[in-house]
Amino acid sequence: MKERLTSIELCAGAGGQALGLEAARFDHLALVEIDQYCCQTLAHNRPKWRAQIHCSDLRQFDARKFRGVDLLAAGLPCPPFSIAGKQLGADDERNLFPDALRIIRECQPRAVMIENVRGILGAVFEDFRGGIKRELESLGYTADFRLLNASDFGVPQLRPRVVFVALQKQLWDEFEWPKGRKRASTVGETLYPLMSAGGWKGATRWKGRADSIAPTIVGGSKKHGGPDLGPTRARAAWKTLSVDGGKLGDAPPPKDFVGLPHLTVPMVALLQGFPADWTFVGKKTHAYRQVGNAFPPPVAAAVAKKIAKVLLAHRAAGSSLNESVA
Repeated sequence: MKERLTSIELCAGAGGQALGLEAARFDHLALVEIDQYCCQTLAHNRPKWRAQIHCSDLRQFDARKFRGVDLLAAGLPCPPFSIAGKQLGADDERNLFPDALRIIRECQPRAVMIENVRGILGAVFEDFRGGIKRELESLGYTADFRLLNASDFGVPQLRPRVVFVALQKQLWDEFEWPKGRKRASTVGETLYPLMSAGGWKGATRWKGRADSIAPTIVGGSKKHGGPDLGPTRARAAWKTLSVDGGKLGDAPPPKDFVGLPHLTVPMVALLQGFPADWTFVGKKTHAYRQVGNAFPPPVAAAVAKKIAKVLLAHRAAGSSLNESVA
């Protein structure tokens, strides 16, 4: 059996990042998530994670018993930094970076991986980003961030995301960012099996028209958003792919359907990089929000594998040194 690593994850959501970490050989010691539907989704799909799920506010999460964990991962709330919002940053009540830093101080992981939206790279947040790096450096880490696009890792969606990575200083020089050179399928190629599942006669023709990757899937927050594919601009982009983004469908198009089809939650999940058998608990609005706010598993896996490579190499080096001394 291949050697495994350990992780704790904050704001685990519906499991996008958790799946990526699992693929990178991390075993979850804790999955912290405040949304009950997300917690149910995690437990439903991975019963073995049930004991590790903390369905509570991470502001009350005590990480001291996890001291020395290999990786602290997080998908912190995006609205404080999203260009679609007011970009209040540190002044937004949903900014959980201070709590994440507190948890890092408590558990002192060997590595850190935090995902957020592209907006956090804006000039208005330069001091904020610098403050995070300085705080991590004061705790003994070297940290940096990188803008990654999901489509470079095979996800059929234009989804830029910023990933913060920090490692203990002696480990940093061996870390390298994933390059992402995997071709993404088109929306038509990805969704054709589901679009044709109801016998729709126009499915093959639709596949040819949906000949590009998807625009960024918008999940929305609890304050805003519903079961649709986003505001007017986003819906216009979906229309170029012959998709009606005004609402989500409950089932694939029937045999004699005419017009632009709606996407179902399982279809959107495929465009987000989830495996086809991953089930989202809750009604349509709750399920879609889980999908839309997720970190695509293939991107999470790509970064986590690079972190794991460094951690495992140093663990092996340490074991060899101990054996030689003995």
